[in-house]
Amino acid sequence: MQVHDIAIVGGGLGGLTLAIQAAQQGYSVVLFEKEKYPFHKVCGEYISMESWDFLNRCGINLSAMSLPQINKLSISDTKGVQYNFKLPLGGFGISRFMLDRLLAEKAIAAGVDLRIGEKVVGVRFEEEGMRYKGGGKRGKEERGIHVIETSKSLVTAEVVIGAFGKRSNIDVGLKRPFIQAKANKINNFIGVKYHIRYANETDTIALHNFKDGYCGISSIEEGKSCLCYLTTAANLAANNNRIDLLEQNILSANPSLKKIFIEAKHMYAKPEVISQISFDKKEQVVDHMLMVGDAAGMITPLCGNGMSMAMEAGFLAMQQIDYFLKGQISRTRMELLYTQRWKNHFSFRTAIGRRVQTYFGGASTGIFLRVMKTIPPLAQLLIKQTHGKGF
Repeated sequence: MQVHDIAIVGGGLGGLTLAIQAAQQGYSVVLFEKEKYPFHKVCGEYISMESWDFLNRCGINLSAMSLPQINKLSISDTKGVQYNFKLPLGGFGISRFMLDRLLAEKAIAAGVDLRIGEKVVGVRFEEEGMRYKGGGKRGKEERGIHVIETSKSLVTAEVVIGAFGKRSNIDVGLKRPFIQAKANKINNFIGVKYHIRYANETDTIALHNFKDGYCGISSIEEGKSCLCYLTTAANLAANNNRIDLLEQNILSANPSLKKIFIEAKHMYAKPEVISQISFDKKEQVVDHMLMVGDAAGMITPLCGNGMSMAMEAGFLAMQQIDYFLKGQISRTRMELLYTQRWKNHFSFRTAIGRRVQTYFGGASTGIFLRVMKTIPPLAQLLIKQTHGKGF
């Protein structure tokens, strides 16, 4: 049975950047990703500037990529009335298709054992397992170990990271509360994403509201744009579970969106679609597994900060993992400190996001936006509350 210091389940932004950090510090890392790079994901593909320096430390030379720099926000209500705001921190656009592939290449170069196309089917923690500490001359002490079973192999690791996204078969196996919760107003959404060519302003991320949902459009690399929207499962069901009817009957009621759907050139035939999206609160540690990214908790897409949160969560986790693997803190302490730091950094952000989302996609959207436009300091404060600082 193969033994590693760290095993990571999921090769998205949180998993890949954590793997690179760990490998750079000399740890033995295995990462499992069931898909094969490059591949598309349902994602708004806007990253706030707080992640710029961190991605450069991971080996991604963003300055050399001529990526669109985004510093304006335009929001339309359900009738298409536009409201424009400045983004205090701003961000940049890059597709997951490109960024995840680049990070995967950097992870391999750093020495990560990247298992592409290998699905994890189960993870268990054995209390009496052996862990090691102390770097090259490692003593031994009984502290428990994880056993990871995949579609192709069986490995063990001292620390396991859950970076498997919004919803996974592992969540089901762990019987996490958000999986078992009945459908309600914050846990039964669908997400749809396209890459398009459209003459939108490259320095602006636009959010267009429609009945029970909103759609974002922003520029990414190579003159393309990402079009991604969130709506309720009920909206789709009311349109015979057909995406085309949903866009024709619901989204196109907003004139701004109707114009986009008429004029845009779609880059691939079918959209990426994900269902059962939940904004319920989640635990950051489950059965001694540290969760990062959407597996730990999600901010609503309208806040445009989920990608940065995923990477920062991996950064916070790595700090505590390093202390643990060096024998400086116990497993219990590692889990407690990570949970505390995650909540300190993200709990308020996600709560604000859930609150703001209640004003979108309905009759109150216009009122909310008019108030924000009338009181610019309030709008700026609200935007700042959903973003962090560089890490």
